[in-house]
Amino acid sequence: MSETISFFGKSFIKYILSEQIDTEIGRLAAEISEEYRNDDPILLITLNGAIIFAVDLLKRLDFPCRISCVKVSSYCGTESTGSVKGLIGLNEDVRGHRVLILEDIVDTGRTYQHLHRMLTDAGARDIRIATLTLKPDAYKNDLPVHYVGFRIPNKFVIGRGLDIDGYGRNLNDIYQLATSNEQ
Repeated sequence: MSETISFFGKSFIKYILSEQIDTEIGRLAAEISEEYRNDDPILLITLNGAIIFAVDLLKRLDFPCRISCVKVSSYCGTESTGSVKGLIGLNEDVRGHRVLILEDIVDTGRTYQHLHRMLTDAGARDIRIATLTLKPDAYKNDLPVHYVGFRIPNKFVIGRGLDIDGYGRNLNDIYQLATSNEQ
């Protein structure tokens, strides 16, 4: 795959290589396995973005777990809409269970906050989150982010589940939106 790709007239440059991502997912899997080894958690995958991260992570976990999915959206193109829209809700009984949310990216934290509130209202005993990427400069939430693969600048990224209007999720590497002097 090229060092630079384009979608919708926007250029993206290769930012995090697939090999680095695989290494970080292995590290996260080891940490999460240690934490949940003697438990029966529900892993909640946020669709569509976290599918690839979740599959890569789940294959490396060494404890029994159940998975469920929710679909939420807060982006249009490269911009956050400022609100979270729940498209497919929680259909798993989480009352009394530990829940680990799997996310492709945490930026402002609105989606995480929305899910945390939903899970709390549903009676989850413990709620944590694992994310492939975190934008610390964009994060506007006081909830802890428990497991982080990469801390990245507040620039738009695609690849490895991350997308621009549905495109780019299938890229093995992560690409960052190029600024005018990087194109």
